Amino acid sequence: MPSQFFGLNIAYTGLLASNAALNTTANNIANVQTEGYSRQQVSQQAASALRVFQTYGCAGAGVETLAIERVRDEFYDGRYWDNNAKVGEYSQKQYYMTQIETYFDDNGKNAGFKTIFDQLMITGLEELMKNPDDATAKSQFVGYAGALTEYFNGVAGNLEKLQKDVNQEIKLKVDEINSLAGEIATLNKQINTIELTGVKANELRDRRTVLIDQLSEIVDVEVRETPIVDTNNPERETGANRYIVKIAGGQILVDDSEYNGLECVARESYEKVNQTDIDGLYEIYWENGQKFNLYNAAMGGALKGLVQMRDGNNGENFTGLITETGTSVDANGKIHDMVTIQVGKDYLTDLNKCNLSDQGGIINLGNQEFYYDSWEYQISYDANGEAVYSYTFTLSDSEKNGSRLTNDRVGKTATIGASLAYQGVPYYMSQMNEWVRTFAQKFNDILTSGYDSNNEQGIKMFTGNMATTDDQFDFPDDYRYDKAEAAMTVSVSDDSYYRLTASNFSILSAMEIDPGRLANRYDKGDGVEQSDLLQALKALATDKDQMKFRDSSASEFLQCILSDVALNTQRAKTFQQSFKDIASTIDTQRLSISGVDEDEEAINLVKYQNGYNLASKMIQTLTEIYDRLILETGV
Repeated sequence: MPSQFFGLNIAYTGLLASNAALNTTANNIANVQTEGYSRQQVSQQAASALRVFQTYGCAGAGVETLAIERVRDEFYDGRYWDNNAKVGEYSQKQYYMTQIETYFDDNGKNAGFKTIFDQLMITGLEELMKNPDDATAKSQFVGYAGALTEYFNGVAGNLEKLQKDVNQEIKLKVDEINSLAGEIATLNKQINTIELTGVKANELRDRRTVLIDQLSEIVDVEVRETPIVDTNNPERETGANRYIVKIAGGQILVDDSEYNGLECVARESYEKVNQTDIDGLYEIYWENGQKFNLYNAAMGGALKGLVQMRDGNNGENFTGLITETGTSVDANGKIHDMVTIQVGKDYLTDLNKCNLSDQGGIINLGNQEFYYDSWEYQISYDANGEAVYSYTFTLSDSEKNGSRLTNDRVGKTATIGASLAYQGVPYYMSQMNEWVRTFAQKFNDILTSGYDSNNEQGIKMFTGNMATTDDQFDFPDDYRYDKAEAAMTVSVSDDSYYRLTASNFSILSAMEIDPGRLANRYDKGDGVEQSDLLQALKALATDKDQMKFRDSSASEFLQCILSDVALNTQRAKTFQQSFKDIASTIDTQRLSISGVDEDEEAINLVKYQNGYNLASKMIQTLTEIYDRLILETGV
């Protein structure tokens, strides 16, 4: 049965509850501008009633203050993180695609492809055709051709620098992921230490949520929190929780107070994927040695955008069917396995479109990776006269390959690199290489089929500078062709037009020294004023029968490339802005629940103040009653 002083205890609990609510309101107001802060509220319930042996049965015992909890809706957090990954991805694409658009832009202020190409194929040729034997006109024409090579050198150089910048930013993002993961793991430990005592670590949980917000923009995140139960009594929760953070389509980054860090490892020169790749592109590994799947289709965030910009090949990676295996012995007596792979994709059947590494690489043969040193491209014909295209790879020796190639690989799929449907740096480099190779080959073929003013056989105009010496590629008129077998073979080491790239595109030194070697007529017996060969050169710019690039003429190269660039840039801008707006909307929804509203807190302040005052008034009233009871009744 409650004592005479029971009412004082009830008023005291009300005083404590109102005081806690006032303090919580003050904390909310103080953190109104704090990033990531969640509004807190006091959780209260009526205290358990006391059983009294009176007709009314039970007597209320006041109020219990259970906890101070943050107001948070995890559903909106999840939606925000999912959307934030898209914001990060398209922000990176928008930034770098805008740069690529600038490289190819021909707005009249900077001499772009169309301006330079027209100078060569219209202005230069028309002047030369007026007087085909004029040394000044020939020298000017060669100068215009040199400007074209410098244009491609410059754009290729800019794209290489951009790929280097993207590669470096990938490393920075990996470092940032590690930093965030370490801090999240530390917070998990601190939160569990506090919450094991039955107290909610609200501020620490808010800090952890802010870190997940930041992480979600870098890479997609998936968060799961499960209560930890007592192993001796599975029905009893300890108060601690297991907090797991997964990234990149389900790979565990943080597991409670432990995290698995990432590290960047630069590829060796013999591990290149594309011919145009710069040296030292990073692969990412977990600290436990496992490879981090950069090309996971489920991955999102800024990391996905950067990887697609750095490695995007429009889905045009090497792929084919293994048809034959064998061995060879090198000059040092070392045994090398060999594998022949039949291909059918048009970007592999035409060597001018090929972007395979010329320094060796890694090839996947039936889901087993091997290093290769070199390769040969072959064209043969079957019994029906249909062309069969294949590549024969010479694999590295046992120093690089721990296991030998077995015959059971035949019939399985072979791939090099990953198929990334995005049009990144490798795609645009490959497109430039294809145009440069095709145009140079057609241009040179016309020149070498005629004669110059001195009745000497015409020489080539375009070539490529070798990377390691001051020499230039020769580019023979035909490759190794075996008439008996009706086959053609081109080795990666041959001076084929495959060796010509936008980066090394150049004018033949002999032509630069003596522009008079420029051929202008087909028939040796024609006069020096004959310009039928120059007419053929002029037609090369617009005649699709002589040169075709993506079903367009040679002069329409810029339109083809800019259509890709402009589409990707606009797409990135549109999606970046769209997902940014969605993120803002979701964040507003989050703030409507967890954010501090000044007006609402002001009302709460008055409400809890009144509650405190009433509890104080109750104590004062009871004090007067006890005074009368004790002093005047003699109890």
